Amino acid sequence: MAKKGTVRVYVGTRKGAYVASSDTARRRWQVAGPFFDGKDVFHLSPDPRQDGVVYAAANSSWWGPMVFRSSDHGRRWSEVAPPMMVVSKKRPPPSSFDEASKRPIVNLWHLEPGPENEPKSVYLGVDPASLFRSDDNGKSWEGIPGLNEHETRPRWNPGAGGMCLHTIIFDPSRPSRRYVGISAAGMFKSEDGGAHYRPANRGVRVSFQPEHYPEFGQCVHKVVLDPARPETAYRQDHDGIYVSRDAMESWQRVGRPLSTDFGFVVAAPKAMPGHAFFVPLEGGPRFARHQLQVYEWREKERSWRATVKGRPWPGELGVHREGLAADALDPAGLYLGTTTGQLLFTRDGARTWGQVPYNFPGIHSVSVASPPE
Repeated sequence: MAKKGTVRVYVGTRKGAYVASSDTARRRWQVAGPFFDGKDVFHLSPDPRQDGVVYAAANSSWWGPMVFRSSDHGRRWSEVAPPMMVVSKKRPPPSSFDEASKRPIVNLWHLEPGPENEPKSVYLGVDPASLFRSDDNGKSWEGIPGLNEHETRPRWNPGAGGMCLHTIIFDPSRPSRRYVGISAAGMFKSEDGGAHYRPANRGVRVSFQPEHYPEFGQCVHKVVLDPARPETAYRQDHDGIYVSRDAMESWQRVGRPLSTDFGFVVAAPKAMPGHAFFVPLEGGPRFARHQLQVYEWREKERSWRATVKGRPWPGELGVHREGLAADALDPAGLYLGTTTGQLLFTRDGARTWGQVPYNFPGIHSVSVASPPE
């Protein structure tokens, strides 16, 4: 018997945000939107601690960066202040206003609801590579000095999309352990709730620097934790696909025998511990030449499986770093948004794939809220 409830896929695009909804059978879809007409929506993030709450990070060349919040699953939205608009009164300077003035925000990249022990916290990653925290559901913000003023910061460099902080991870087994990913500075790890951070890139190669295995400076694209073993992490880098089995203290490259292991996305479904999904792209044009493929990494066997059969989507399809997400159902659903506007999905753990029958603008991000199993 199918579990009751609604699966909602939040889609950020070049021209606004959309919500694709289905029951847990995930066969028929309804699409609402666009919201935030004409704005670049880099990320939408449902809050698992508060039913119906969703945050959106939008950017506009005219109006600048904006944060929105919905309390009804994305039907209605209200704007809340981004860091450059408000000064936090909870801590002495450096305030968020001071930091935004010193390093003006170019784009908002990633919103992440805080851990369970911080019920009203939200974290925000921006370009230029700064991390902000709100403890009042986005009404006010303060910078995280342990990262924003890191001693290595003068030597950080931007990636092709800017110097963006795009990955924020909380270890569910250790509330004080957290990670952030920056392009192109690499992964950073904190063991004290974010008071201090240190690089976490040992073993990750950099092809575009004189030193090929530096402490930091890697162009990390996306990282996720294994849902059952959070000390295991899966990483898509500019220079390959990596696995860490010791809480990011070291990394091992696992790209072979793939013809290319360049890409932007990775996802690890809750119902499939020990499995991670990647989408390799051609490193030059940043798309899958002729046919997009989703590969499944099987950690126990340490082997790969191609999940897309035949050639259902011919052409040059690209994927941005927030473009792949998994739901919490069993069997697992995966949702892949392309730069040409297709929203592809599987509802059976990537045994078969389909497409939501809707033509979206170019997709930046995909995130999912679903009834937990």
